[in-house]
Amino acid sequence: MYGLSDDEIAAIHQGQFEGFAPAESVLLRMADCLADTPSNVSEELYQELRSHFSEEQLIELTATAALENFRARYNRVFDVGSDGLYRKGLRFK
Repeated sequence: MYGLSDDEIAAIHQGQFEGFAPAESVLLRMADCLADTPSNVSEELYQELRSHFSEEQLIELTATAALENFRARYNRVFDVGSDGLYRKGLRFK
């Protein structure tokens, strides 16, 4: 199965990252920090990220998170709604 379960999506939505693998959890925390205004990743979080990922991987992961944040903010300006790809209990492969 690809993607996240409904429970995992709900946990992320509620900011509960503890149930994920350590590398996933720290990435989710980073993405959460990047979505804040102003965005700020503490030195402590950065060191934790570096314990799981190389500098090159972090550059790519951060760029991807920043792009998704850009899209979300852009969509709000133009009131772009959901495309309906996610519905609780429905999986797309």
